[in-house]
Amino acid sequence: MRNSSRSKVDPFIVMDVMEAARKAEEQGRHIIHMEVGQPSTGAPEAARRALADALERDAMGYTVALGLPALRQRIARLYGEWYNVDLNPERVVITPGSSGAFILSFTSLFDSGDRVGIGAPGYPSYRQILSALGMQPVDIQTAPEHRLQPVADDIRNQNLAGLMVASPANPTGTMLDKPALAALMEAAHSEGASFISDEIYHGIEYEAKAVTALEISDDAYVINSFSKYFSMTGWRVGWMVAPEDHIRTIERIAQNMFICAPHASQVAALAAMDCGEELQANLAVYAKNRALMLEGLPKAGFTKIAPPDGAFYVYADVSDLTDDSRSFAAEVLENAGVAVTPGLDFDPVRGATTLRFSYARSTADIEEGLARLKTFMEARA
Repeated sequence: MRNSSRSKVDPFIVMDVMEAARKAEEQGRHIIHMEVGQPSTGAPEAARRALADALERDAMGYTVALGLPALRQRIARLYGEWYNVDLNPERVVITPGSSGAFILSFTSLFDSGDRVGIGAPGYPSYRQILSALGMQPVDIQTAPEHRLQPVADDIRNQNLAGLMVASPANPTGTMLDKPALAALMEAAHSEGASFISDEIYHGIEYEAKAVTALEISDDAYVINSFSKYFSMTGWRVGWMVAPEDHIRTIERIAQNMFICAPHASQVAALAAMDCGEELQANLAVYAKNRALMLEGLPKAGFTKIAPPDGAFYVYADVSDLTDDSRSFAAEVLENAGVAVTPGLDFDPVRGATTLRFSYARSTADIEEGLARLKTFMEARA
């Protein structure tokens, strides 16, 4: 049997790095994981307890395609608590992780062959999902002076059907303030492009609150997830907010593609939303780790970095050290026992000279990882 042309997507390199790290651990080595973008903590305690209780009294069958009504209502209330946005729960769609939301939004908004703009560097699966769906991802090469975020002029006259923006961004952790986000949304509207805002790292901010696109306009798709701030990566539950007149279209697609997000995960997610004290304690760990990274990476020799506003990544320009970030990352893993992600995942054009460091693990791991990186770089000099 033949494979389709649209199945020829690139691998997610960080997953290959994780596999190499796993093999090293199988051989008895202790690896510090700075490659993977997931919290080292599990789901909040009350979320686990709520699911255990529910399992005793519920068969956990299908939910309706749009998700448990109680969870949709609670998410709508979150927008009032975090952003002072009055959100109709009918506009909230529960999805199988943010990945399910990307598939639903791209399928709902775009036709085969449509050009969709994504910032580079950016989350690689945007590009691969668009390609697998027969759409054309258009990398927008962002500039350091714009903190590696797209600006309005970048998207003019590009014949885009859509624009995907993330704030805080992966891999950089940089954020768009309200005027910058509003300018991008207005530019997209003037170009006839649908606007999608990836807000999966909201809640993980350090000096200023992230801005949701819904503070500016209802004419956008907003995507979020329980994976990052709520520390529930493997549970595969997320959500999206769409204009009211798009919900029935999204519902029909969701019914056929997914039936529903995992029922058990939705139960746990609902309880997780009221675990603020535990979640803020996780955030305090990220804040401490961020400070350690911003001090320790330059001491180790990684000097071309910008402080992240949110998420739990530092993106480093290593052009003074290598022009092959994949080989360099393999060298770091082999000789330092630290797993890091080559920038090629995020930017096919400039990623050969960049690395992403994640600081989502425990503070002890971050301290050990930085010490190992410093020793490795001194020996390499």
